[in-house]
Amino acid sequence: MIGASAIPIPTPLSLSLSLSPPIPRILSLRRISNPTLSLCQTHYFSLLVTFPLHFSPHNYKHSRRQTHFSPNASSSSSVVDAEYTEEPATAVKFQRSLSLPGCSGSLSLLGTGYREKIFAIIGVKVYAAGLYVNPSILSELNAWKGQSTTKIQEIPSLFNSIFQSPLEKSLQIVLVRDVDGKTFWDAIDDAISPRIKAPTSIDESALSTFRSIFQGRPLKKGTFIFLTWQEPSKMLVCVSLDGLPSNVEATIESGSVTLALFDVFFGNGPVSPSLKDSVAKGLTTILK
Repeated sequence: MIGASAIPIPTPLSLSLSLSPPIPRILSLRRISNPTLSLCQTHYFSLLVTFPLHFSPHNYKHSRRQTHFSPNASSSSSVVDAEYTEEPATAVKFQRSLSLPGCSGSLSLLGTGYREKIFAIIGVKVYAAGLYVNPSILSELNAWKGQSTTKIQEIPSLFNSIFQSPLEKSLQIVLVRDVDGKTFWDAIDDAISPRIKAPTSIDESALSTFRSIFQGRPLKKGTFIFLTWQEPSKMLVCVSLDGLPSNVEATIESGSVTLALFDVFFGNGPVSPSLKDSVAKGLTTILK
């Protein structure tokens, strides 16, 4: 576990007000359509909260506009426009439909959430995450039609069905600060290793491959990391600093490792309750 270091708290912005008497004048009013979008920090696997709290907008020039089924009714995700959904707690925008390397077709956003850690009674949002799935997965979930959001969250077999489907699903993580790769990997390892009770040589090899992606690699703020379950025992890892990734960094082939990572987010006691809640709300809307 990574120790908590002191987090600098930004001082309030001081405003300078003119005290001179107002000069009468005729004012013409016009609309200014240039709001400042506060894109703050996002969160990620374990307790990477040694990062500063600010988030830079991303370049989506490589994105494709495609059809999607992202639920508009989920209160955990607010709609920004036809192409993006905003995670409300962090203001991070997620594409509602995208194509990723190694996937057979476009994936659609099912829900978003954030990771928050408490340090010295201050809640620090560390990352935002979004779950994308192949829309065909929904046809495999008819048994849960009409279930409430609470019920869906309490049904492990539903999320197991999503994981066990041979169709792709992907978790997008957006880093909000610079971080060294070792710190990032240590946080992943701390989360998944306890879930692998008796690792085999295949598991150890998969973890070694996973580790090699991040060790000694500086990860800048705004980095996209996609963890794509191509099938239950095969996960693709993509990392990009400039919009959507164009290639696969590594392939992780271990059912134990891929399941452990999925369980971190969608099992009992998820690291991001808001993400699981948002996905459950999305499923409730879709499976009416």
